[in-house]
Amino acid sequence: MKKYLSLMMMAALAGCAWRQPPTPPGVTEVQLVALNDFHGNLEASKYVWDSAAGGGQRTIQAGGIDTLGAALQAWRKQDPELLVVGAGDLIGASPAISSMWADEPTIGAMNLLGLRVTSVGNHEFDQGRIELLRQQKGGCASPRADKACKFDGPYQGAQFQYLAANVIDMATRKPVLPAYKIETAHGVKIAFIGTVLRETAESALASGIAGLDFVDEADAINRQLPELRKQGVGVFVVLIHQGGRTVDKFDQQDCANLKGPIVDVVKRLDPAIRLVISGHSHQGYLCKVDGRLVTQSDMGGHVLGRIKLSVDTATNTVRDVSARQEVMVPGTWPADPVLSAYLKKAREQSAAALARPVAAIAVPSVKREKDHVNESALGDLVADSMLAAGRPYGAQIALQNPGGIRQDLESGPGKRVTLGQAMAVLPFGNTLVVMNLRGAQIVELLEQQWLEDRDAKRGLLQLSEGFTYQWDASKPEGGKVVPGSVKLNGVKLEMDTAYRVVTNNFLAEGGDGFPGFRNGTSRAQTGVRDLDALTQYLVKREQAGKPAGAAAPLKRYIQKEQ
Repeated sequence: MKKYLSLMMMAALAGCAWRQPPTPPGVTEVQLVALNDFHGNLEASKYVWDSAAGGGQRTIQAGGIDTLGAALQAWRKQDPELLVVGAGDLIGASPAISSMWADEPTIGAMNLLGLRVTSVGNHEFDQGRIELLRQQKGGCASPRADKACKFDGPYQGAQFQYLAANVIDMATRKPVLPAYKIETAHGVKIAFIGTVLRETAESALASGIAGLDFVDEADAINRQLPELRKQGVGVFVVLIHQGGRTVDKFDQQDCANLKGPIVDVVKRLDPAIRLVISGHSHQGYLCKVDGRLVTQSDMGGHVLGRIKLSVDTATNTVRDVSARQEVMVPGTWPADPVLSAYLKKAREQSAAALARPVAAIAVPSVKREKDHVNESALGDLVADSMLAAGRPYGAQIALQNPGGIRQDLESGPGKRVTLGQAMAVLPFGNTLVVMNLRGAQIVELLEQQWLEDRDAKRGLLQLSEGFTYQWDASKPEGGKVVPGSVKLNGVKLEMDTAYRVVTNNFLAEGGDGFPGFRNGTSRAQTGVRDLDALTQYLVKREQAGKPAGAAAPLKRYIQKEQ
């Protein structure tokens, strides 16, 4: 209890530290609140707090829409005209409490929080263009008909605006969503310009984004300024779902060590742009790049960014930008009854379905954490479940991308897994595809794991039982797989022989930068969801008296000793 009160006091003191001297004459102050990568985290979740103020790391529960609502309610009493904005991935890869309802509860929560505008993120495209436009506009015609309009009757859509300046419809050559939105606060016009990382096509279902072109972010942003200036706008804020990394603490003022793709984008922006609110890399920072402020606020609603724009009203330009991070510690602010009631409703409506027991597993928790050669115990389990589901279609090998596995597989009493716990592992609703690939094509596919250092960024493909290989990190790209080491049930693959491979539909279309899957022939669209494959596999293993799951990876590929 003492520790909890201490955290609340720290949060309160941090809020006090935000107070600034009176605004000079001729300067108007506009307050923004920014969030990114919410990923449907309606409830509070684990957050590692490691502040520049010292005190060391401490793990707490942070976030939750009730806490965000409470904070915003308090801040709006200070400034009723503050603007809440986002930098993408508000939905997608979500916990079951949101994903089981097609993420409609999260959109509803953002409406209640008063979100005004956000860039799209790559996960907004998880279910394709049609579903994204439904999320924006409302309606029940959805690729996820089993989930859409099941949470709160007919879905009304987002009351905030998604932006996508660099997502171009190839037929019209115009953005598929608005490139910008102009908001007014304290008499100041502010243009929010939104983009997503141009590599989104690598992480989205190819069929879902057919006809869309993801173009250079900086070029798309700069292209909007002449039109905005004609409308009398002199204050520009970029909302971009692209990020970076830094060794600095999440709340370190003016950090100068930001690295990653966001840096190049920021350096090429029009000089009039003084503030860039970023996302995607799930790391908090308050950095300076070429004199501009670049922010990001962790993920999952753990942290909100509080930003102040000081605008010279005579010249209609930004005079100064400052920001700080606010950790969303539950109980810090007086409760917001509306958001508290909304979270209670979501919990109650989801509880019965999520609590349904599926099966027992062999260990209390099967971890998705990868070992030193990028294999995980949960990756092994998921791949084995895919192989079992693909057997009726002739599958011999299963391959799963680690990015599609979002949470550890946890169990409750008696080591029993609930549907909610299984859904947290595989929230995307991907379906399984079985195809023919020759031995040489499989080796080529494995080599694609190391293109542009991809193994370090995304991890290696997870393998099913009986499929093994060895790799040598010292070899150049295209030659890392040790010749003759790729085996199926202990037998070397024949390069000209076709093998039946099962994977999810995202990879099957070349997702995650694996074009080799597009070479597959004799495809069988099974219609089996990866989640159903997992739950059915767990049930069958329990019924056979051999519950699934292991405490450690099963060593299906081996890095060659140097």
